[in-house]
Amino acid sequence: IAAVPLNDILLAEQRGDRLQVAINRPESRNALSLELLDRIGEVFTRFAANTTLKCAVLTATGDRCFAAGGDLKELAAVRSEADTLAMSRRARAALDAVRRFPVPVVAALNGHALGGGGELAMACDLRVAAPHAELGFLQARLNVTTAWGGGIDLLALLGPARGLALLLEARRIPSAEALQLGLLERVSGSQESLATCTDNFLAPLLQRPVQVLRAYKALTLETRRALHDRLTTVEERGFAATWTHADHWAAAELALTPRPTG
Repeated sequence: IAAVPLNDILLAEQRGDRLQVAINRPESRNALSLELLDRIGEVFTRFAANTTLKCAVLTATGDRCFAAGGDLKELAAVRSEADTLAMSRRARAALDAVRRFPVPVVAALNGHALGGGGELAMACDLRVAAPHAELGFLQARLNVTTAWGGGIDLLALLGPARGLALLLEARRIPSAEALQLGLLERVSGSQESLATCTDNFLAPLLQRPVQVLRAYKALTLETRRALHDRLTTVEERGFAATWTHADHWAAAELALTPRPTG
């Protein structure tokens, strides 16, 4: 991906009829800083006007993490209810730019998608993954709830009971189980790279005319938008109440405490 400097935190370029986007903070497990989230929103907003595109692929560099959630060190400064809501809405706007992209968006999970990274994966329309990748809606481990629409997307895909169970269990879901649950469309084989898996998955989709892809995406988007319009305030309210609670700060402090080595 060479449309922007290779040391940038987000890489993006058009490759024929595909928009290819990669998160590029491997040294930080591709944690979603607010700057990075803003950039994701900007890229998907800018390319939304490109009528030659048939799809977008969102992935990340490295092989450990697709995105390891929000940047806890940065977000530790967010304490008041007003600041919490502002942070939530800023990040949600970025994920909404992904959700509202006019053609299908495929998340290619090169590694773990955890916490906010799981929400970003769910903001995409479809998901493929490397065999070692795990999805994890781990927010409850920090005594908070989803903040960026990911809880809504999960409940919509799995139904209230199974979605609620996964949100409360807050566990890492191996790729094989995620495939069985319907959270993933495909997992790459042992002798197949993630890039090849993604290409093979996209091949039949890209045979469709762009107007067909856009029409079906518009139908999908309106279904999703109606649900988000109804539930966003509920999700925001729950997040603000849990983020500002002392139980969250105790868990966050523990998570940020360096662990002894050796």
